[in-house]
Amino acid sequence: MSNDLIKQQTLLLFAGIVITLSACATSASDKKQDHTKVATPGIPVDAMILKPENLSENMEISGTLAAVQEVNIMSELSRKVSSVYAAEGKQVGAGTLLFKLDDADLQAQLDQYLQQEKLAVINERRLADLIANQAAIQQDYDQALTSLRVLQAQIRQIRVNIEKTRITAPFAGKIGLVNIHPGALVTPGQTLTTLEDKSRIKVDFYIPEKYAANFKTGDPIHFKVESNNKDYDGTIIAQEAKLNNDTRTLLLRAITGNTDGELLPGQSARVSVSLHNVKDAVMVPNQALMPSAAGYSVFVIKNGKADIKTVKTGERNANTIHITEGLTTGDTVVTSNMLRLSPGAAVQFTSIK
Repeated sequence: MSNDLIKQQTLLLFAGIVITLSACATSASDKKQDHTKVATPGIPVDAMILKPENLSENMEISGTLAAVQEVNIMSELSRKVSSVYAAEGKQVGAGTLLFKLDDADLQAQLDQYLQQEKLAVINERRLADLIANQAAIQQDYDQALTSLRVLQAQIRQIRVNIEKTRITAPFAGKIGLVNIHPGALVTPGQTLTTLEDKSRIKVDFYIPEKYAANFKTGDPIHFKVESNNKDYDGTIIAQEAKLNNDTRTLLLRAITGNTDGELLPGQSARVSVSLHNVKDAVMVPNQALMPSAAGYSVFVIKNGKADIKTVKTGERNANTIHITEGLTTGDTVVTSNMLRLSPGAAVQFTSIK
């Protein structure tokens, strides 16, 4: 056999081996691609790792502002006004004279009683000396002493009425509108003006009976008024002894400072109160909840697979809801694509927070 023939046969044999190996490699690659196509990828989901949060449930209700002290200034006597010292809108101190009523007849009556008292004192002393010398009977002395004491009581009464003609401020505050003028006749119960102490402001508001046990003296409140955008703080100082029979609500009263005078008695207020605070609360987005026969359920991820858990819920706000049972801090909760999930399904995280 010639050398050329041997070379040709060797080349043909080598080419056949190369073709065979190439075919095998192509077959293996095709099998690998087929295997990749058969493998099922995880369902894409968004998820959230639960972290402890502080939960504060608030309630907003309407309230009314009032001065810490306010009173209608009235007369106790039916008399003519002789002088008006009260100036509308003026700040006055306690004891400041506001109105003076005519007391001329009372002063005259007081002078008469004082003169009679002098004579009664002399008569009582004379009879006392006579009794000591056994020159008078005891009955005469007793009558003289009684007359003196009755007269002294009348003097005290007249002085009380004279003092009532001086109408003064019972506490420091701001005078309102004056409704009377000199020469006018006033009667008991007639309002002459008003006096308000606005250095502090009371905030009165009603809460539903459901929350009546949630509040106690010293609890804070927050409120706003229509006249500005400021936030004000106050402290609960008292509550009514019983519920309102018509509305089944409880009246609470809070107090706040008002040194700058921005708050006015009678203003309405939007009061915000905290119903309760929960530390380390488990909160999940509202969209993570799925209604179920037992209430609500959520999907959690464990080892890359979905698992469903029944939960109990608490208070809800605009974006999240409080989970009271069923979940713990550190759980990974699915927040999207829940309808495609089933227990045990593999998942693929699109995003995780």
